[in-house]
Amino acid sequence: MTGQRPASSGPLFRPLWGDLHVHTVVSPCAEVEMIPPLIVRQALALGLGFIAVTDHNTAENAAAVVAAARGTGLAVLPGMEVQTREDAHLLCLFETVGQALDWQAIVYAHLPPLENREDVFGAQYVVDETGAYLYTNRRLLLTATTLSAEEAVAGVARLGGLTIAAHIDRRAYSLIGSLGFIPPGLALAAVEVTRADVPIDRRLIGDRPVIVSGDAHRLSEMRADTLFRVCEPTIQELALALRGEAGRRVRVVP
Repeated sequence: MTGQRPASSGPLFRPLWGDLHVHTVVSPCAEVEMIPPLIVRQALALGLGFIAVTDHNTAENAAAVVAAARGTGLAVLPGMEVQTREDAHLLCLFETVGQALDWQAIVYAHLPPLENREDVFGAQYVVDETGAYLYTNRRLLLTATTLSAEEAVAGVARLGGLTIAAHIDRRAYSLIGSLGFIPPGLALAAVEVTRADVPIDRRLIGDRPVIVSGDAHRLSEMRADTLFRVCEPTIQELALALRGEAGRRVRVVP
């Protein structure tokens, strides 16, 4: 019948650009322009098919960005950029907001019971899908948790998510910058670098796939440098693409 594909045909792949490291105004170091509707508008202008919301040690604005993107064609993966006790940043990505909030509860339990100092670190605003102010997160977010890298990766996996080592080419707040290496056997889905032309020492990262993301704290930092060949913008498809399985692929385009 018209519009139906034969049962014997293979999966229908789509090339989608993705930026898996985007902050909102609940990250104290993000600019006030990083509100859901402007993030969605910038993503669409860049031709992105999906983004991940990865605020520092929190997922409190993830649902708002998901809601802001509804009906636009942009997919939003809720997530977090967790800071481990080694002072390394890991991107923790999930399929649902519920999973991200479950992870948030675990992370909050491993944060020091300290209040954020806005005069030092910046404000932490929780907003709705229109960008309207709801409340201020008073918890100190820009600090290390007591979770080790191994504990964080395992905890994310138990909730159905995947973990990517953030900006490994930086000296500060990266696994390689903090430790000088990636712990053997650490089940990372990929490693992230900040630019496509960054030289990569394969002795340090092994055969792990590499992506480029914006680590966007302002709209101009969002990037469309990593192309995913997937059937749909989901965690399962993303995981297959990063492993190069079942015809799925990931490619950094300079």
